[in-house]
Amino acid sequence: MKYYCIGIKGTGMSTLAQMLYDMGNSVSGYDDAKDYKFTEKGLKDRGIKIFYDNEHPLDKDTIVTYSKAFSEDHREIKRVKELGLTIKPYNEVVGDITAKFNTISVCGTHGKTTTTSLLKHLFEKTIGCNYFIGDGTGHIEMKNDLLVIESDEFNRHFLAYHPKTAIITCIELEHTEIYKDLEDTIRTFEKFANKAELVIANGDDKNIRAINFTKKVIFYGENEDNDYIIRNMKLETSGSYFDLYKKETFIGSFMIPLYGKHMVLNAAASIIEALNKNLDVTTIKTSLTSFHNAARRFAETKIGKTIIIDDYAHHPTEIKVTLEAIKQKYPDKKLTVVFRPNTYSRTSAFKKEFAEVLREADKAFITPILCDREKKEDYPPIKSEDIVSLVPNSELIDEDTISKLIPYKDGVVAFMGCATVSHLIENFRKVIE
Repeated sequence: MKYYCIGIKGTGMSTLAQMLYDMGNSVSGYDDAKDYKFTEKGLKDRGIKIFYDNEHPLDKDTIVTYSKAFSEDHREIKRVKELGLTIKPYNEVVGDITAKFNTISVCGTHGKTTTTSLLKHLFEKTIGCNYFIGDGTGHIEMKNDLLVIESDEFNRHFLAYHPKTAIITCIELEHTEIYKDLEDTIRTFEKFANKAELVIANGDDKNIRAINFTKKVIFYGENEDNDYIIRNMKLETSGSYFDLYKKETFIGSFMIPLYGKHMVLNAAASIIEALNKNLDVTTIKTSLTSFHNAARRFAETKIGKTIIIDDYAHHPTEIKVTLEAIKQKYPDKKLTVVFRPNTYSRTSAFKKEFAEVLREADKAFITPILCDREKKEDYPPIKSEDIVSLVPNSELIDEDTISKLIPYKDGVVAFMGCATVSHLIENFRKVIE
C-alpha cells in the first residue's frame, strides 16, 4: 500500500512512517519545516522522501494521514482532498498496527517515552520486539510477536489502540484544550485501561487508584499496599539504586543510569513486564545498567565546564522532576533553565505552576510561546512575560539574545520544552565555543 504522511517530521508521524515502511508499504511525506529535525534520522535511513512543495504528484490509491498540527485549511490538506485521496486519521492507522501484534501500550501523563524505551531495551535483544517511541524512532519486523508502543492521550488518540497489556505511569490534568477537567482525564484513561487483558499501574498515584478497573491489575510503587514494592531507594550522582519486592518476596537489587525517583518508578514498571515475559532477573539487571534514554530525554553535552541538557519537559511536573534529577547528578553545579512554553492553552492553565517550579533553578529564562496548533485569540490572554513576572530574577530570551547565558556557562544550562529548542542550543554553543 502507499501512504502519504503530512507533518512527517513530527515525532509521532515520523515514527508511524518508519513503521509503515518496515511493514512493506511505500511511504512518503510532507512537512512545512525545512530545517533538520532529530526525527528525520529514521526517515533518511530508510530513504523515505520528504516533500516541501505542493506540486508533486500523488497516486490515486495513496492513503493520506496527517498531524493535528496541520489545520483543515492548510494548502496540502486541501490539495489531497481535491485529489479525492483516502484520508485516514493518524490514530486509526496506528490502531490498525497495534491490532496485528501482542501489544504493550505504555500510557500516562509523564514517563511514557522512557518506560517504552526501557521495555524496548529489555526485549529487543532477548525475545525480540517491535517498537513505537515518541522520540521519532520506530521499527517493525513482522516475525516479532511483540509490539511496545508509547500511547498518547492527546486528542484521546490511544482509544483507537488495541493493547493486550496496558502500563499506566501516572495521571494528571494535561492537554486542557482536549480534557475539560481531571475527572474527564481519569475516565478516559479508564476506558483505555479496560481494553487491555492486563494492566500494570503506578499504585502510588491517587488518580490511577480512582480508575474502576475491570481487568487484572498489578500495582507497583513505594507504598506497602502495592503488589510490587520499591524499597531502599538511593538517588546517587552515579545513578539510581533500589530493591524490588513482590509483597514480601525479594526480587532483586537494581541500578539504572537514570536520575530521579520518577525514573525508578518507570524502571519498576518495565521490570514487572519483563518478568511477565519470562526474562530472568540477572538478564534484566545487566540490561538496565547499559540503558541510554530516548532522544531529548535528559540528553547531555559537555563543552569545557559547561553541561548542556536538552529535555522534552513541558508540563510543570516534568520540569520539577527533571530539575530534581539534575540536582541529583550535579549537586555542586549552578543550575540555569531555559524554558520554551508550548501551546497557549497549557501556558494559560499552568502559568502559576510553571512559575513555582522554575523558581527552583538558580536562574530561569523563558522564551516566547511557540505554538503550531492553536490560535492565540482562542484562549485567555497569555504571554511569557506573565511567567517572568512570577519568577524572581527571571528574564525573557530568544535565539537572538542567547548571549544572556554567557555568565552562567560554567554550570548546568538546561533547555526544556516539547517545541524545538535546537536553535537555542545551537546558538548557545556558538557563543561559548
